[in-house]
Amino acid sequence: MKAPDFDYLLPASLDAALAMLAEHGGEAMPLAGGQSLMPMMNFRVAAPEVLIDLANLSELRGISIEGDTIRIGAMTRYAELMADADVQKHIPIFGLALPHIAHDAIRNRGTIGGSIALADPAAEMPALLRALNAIVEAEGPDGTRMINADDFFLGMFETALDGELIKALHIPVATSEQRFGFHELTQRHGDYALAGVAVVQTSNTYRAAFFGVADRATRVPDLEQALEQQDDMASVLEHLGNIDFTDDLKANHTTRQRLAGVALKRALKGMTV
Repeated sequence: MKAPDFDYLLPASLDAALAMLAEHGGEAMPLAGGQSLMPMMNFRVAAPEVLIDLANLSELRGISIEGDTIRIGAMTRYAELMADADVQKHIPIFGLALPHIAHDAIRNRGTIGGSIALADPAAEMPALLRALNAIVEAEGPDGTRMINADDFFLGMFETALDGELIKALHIPVATSEQRFGFHELTQRHGDYALAGVAVVQTSNTYRAAFFGVADRATRVPDLEQALEQQDDMASVLEHLGNIDFTDDLKANHTTRQRLAGVALKRALKGMTV
């Protein structure tokens, strides 16, 4: 299938892109890497009347260390993240997770900001940002807004953006006290996960964000507390019952709960600095 007809706009600056977004309102969608949006349009899952291509916006690019955080421009591609020495050194969990995101062709075009803005509950990046306690920098008509990743993802394909564009992500630099774990279960390598988890341990505290199991990347505070208290694994896994697991053609909620437990145990077993 081919996408429905749409108007194509190519702004030369972030201000121009925001003005276009405001002018066209709900009729317009930003185009980042397009690796998710274009297939959705082809299958009529999305049908924007206007596409605003962000390809020429230098304000949305670049990777830099700013104090104890790394700032990653929203239009940074996955392949760039994988090749960047600072990212690999200071965000070790990206090294564990990025090879699982689709395939080379997708990673060469797909962007970190595009994935975050789409908020697909089966995507890896929203869970990574929640586990890392990252901040989303959004730019809109009223200026810049900093949104904690825990508050950014509101539901399936739903975010806290309000007429705004993601400008950058701010991710804390890894410390010597931290360990990282990641695991996902898929039907084939590169597919969306049936269940997965990103885990960040800082001293005796845990942040564990599950993906592919509910309507958004999900943390379970009771489960994290059980890990901190070093409860036995059976007791830890009981807290997975707090998740409203998804039922679909690939797996029902019972299967997903079991797979989430498997992913967690494997992520914890493979924890690395």
